Amino acid sequence: MTQLLPLSPEFFAQNTLWVAKRLLGKHLMVWDADAHDHIVCRIVETEAYTQNDPACHAHKSTTGRAATLYKEPGLAYVYFIYGMYYCLNVVTEPTGTAGAVLFRALEPVYNPTPRELKTHGPGRLCKALNITKDRHNERLLTDPSQPLYLADGITYPDAQIITTTRIGISQAQEYPWRFYVDQNPWV
Repeated sequence: MTQLLPLSPEFFAQNTLWVAKRLLGKHLMVWDADAHDHIVCRIVETEAYTQNDPACHAHKSTTGRAATLYKEPGLAYVYFIYGMYYCLNVVTEPTGTAGAVLFRALEPVYNPTPRELKTHGPGRLCKALNITKDRHNERLLTDPSQPLYLADGITYPDAQIITTTRIGISQAQEYPWRFYVDQNPWV
């Protein structure tokens, strides 16, 4: 598989809602050491979180795990939830302003190994792609030398993108900050 061009840090240094919507159709490239090749997945569902959002980890804090959200745009933010799942996010907004986009579903495009990838749901996709906090948190997702990075892809027309409320959270559920590709079977 040829290496796809990475997204630039400037792409992520923008409004979180804009980034969340524009990430649809882009690719998450995950290095598979066993196959000596990348697993390529198209992003088909995202959710946005900002520092003014009660559901965001950075809403009331700038320290601990929230500190990552204030760092440079394009960083991976991986956290552990329910004592069993990792969730992958990418940091957005200019440095000093917290924001992140959660990856909710990926459509496998290229898999060099003969295994099924269950990439619908933030915990499942991290498990399927072996994404963990120890190995991937605070990795620069704009650098193709990293074990995972974000690459260019297709641009879906607005008519094909559904905007709706977020799911799986207890606060600010009414925010229409979830985006997904209409009729995509991986959502």
